Amino acid sequence: MPAPSSSSLAPALASWYRSNARDLPWRRPEFHRSFGAWGTLVSEFMLQQTPVARVIPRLQAWLERWPTPTQLAGATPAEVVQQWANLGYPRRALWLHSAAVEITRRHGGEVPRDVDALLALSGIGDYTARAVAVFAFGDRHPVVDTNTRRVLARAIEGASYPGPAARRDLAMMQSLLPEADAESAVFNAAMMELGATVCTSRSPACESCPLRTDCAWLAAGCPDTGDRRPRQARYEGSDRQARGAVLRHLREAPDGTASVDAVLHDWADEMQRARAVDSLIADGLIEATDTVLRLPR
Repeated sequence: MPAPSSSSLAPALASWYRSNARDLPWRRPEFHRSFGAWGTLVSEFMLQQTPVARVIPRLQAWLERWPTPTQLAGATPAEVVQQWANLGYPRRALWLHSAAVEITRRHGGEVPRDVDALLALSGIGDYTARAVAVFAFGDRHPVVDTNTRRVLARAIEGASYPGPAARRDLAMMQSLLPEADAESAVFNAAMMELGATVCTSRSPACESCPLRTDCAWLAAGCPDTGDRRPRQARYEGSDRQARGAVLRHLREAPDGTASVDAVLHDWADEMQRARAVDSLIADGLIEATDTVLRLPR
């Protein structure tokens, strides 16, 4: 089966996307009129490893409080961690705050358009930089997230799951992009949407996939070629859960402060509690004196 090209994939995928894309805030024209590239950047930070349903209310509250990078740059780290609440992976909140400071100082408070300038900001990698350049500014770049990689693995390579993330994914996506900027942006968004809603990890709905006539994996009979992706440790009982519990205790404290003895005093594993506190201090998410823990100032 010959490898699909953009000319064979793009029309069917674009038509499917325009009829089936979820109505998400960052896809609405009024969102871009209000928050522009900054709104796109914040949404991409929040969406990393976090379900859409949890992000939507947090994103709205965040942008209402800090509608520009300069306003976020003026906030304290404690305010930022507090506002991040239960989104998980809270270091993202501090990275976003640092990026806002850098945008304010280096770029006059305007999110840069250039991919290399975006990559130079705290907490921004290949995916986020290109997502902002494409979805906020309409430029032509390959945007590859977990969902896109799964579609590429199946439709192009005939594999049930992608291998570990690699630069070759960007090159593969680049080779499939339509030439026109607007069409390439739709193609990027549609590939992500297809992976999120149809070409899912465990139960792909191949019968309703717009790429079913071009999919190498479907043509081969959907073989199980193995899953070489690294496994994420269980959350329940993990150090991550303990870290989250410590932060929640401090966020719920009236002034973001609590005595060391009061924080998770009934946690079953005292060594895990100590590791959680130490790692949060190392990450700059909390501060400590001999007897007191607090959110960062």
